[in-house]
Amino acid sequence: MLSADPDAVLERLRAACLALPETDEIISHGIPAFRVAGKMFAYFRHNHHGDDTTAVCVKTSGRDEQEMLIEADPELFSRPAYLWPSGWVAMSLAGDPDWGHVEGRLLTSWRLAAPKRLAAI
Repeated sequence: MLSADPDAVLERLRAACLALPETDEIISHGIPAFRVAGKMFAYFRHNHHGDDTTAVCVKTSGRDEQEMLIEADPELFSRPAYLWPSGWVAMSLAGDPDWGHVEGRLLTSWRLAAPKRLAAI
């Protein structure tokens, strides 16, 4: 299900990502992406490749965590095209997302990508 206002969702996501230390935004493969110290930690997708979804793709600790998240809540989490083999998960931003949960997953993803000097934050 597509979000009613993808621009507003992206702005909220952008604010959450850029509030984390040493982050910046780039366009990667035609979509907004967020990185810390040059390493990606989040991608925003809205109807990317015509998949009819609005989601943020975030890193997990690996395939075990990825599978656990998807099995626990398949309406919230899914395997993102191209990224899932590396342990990434897509978190739906459709409807009225739980932004506390989204921000928690962003922080986890950020910590997995951040250099050790930052990851303790």
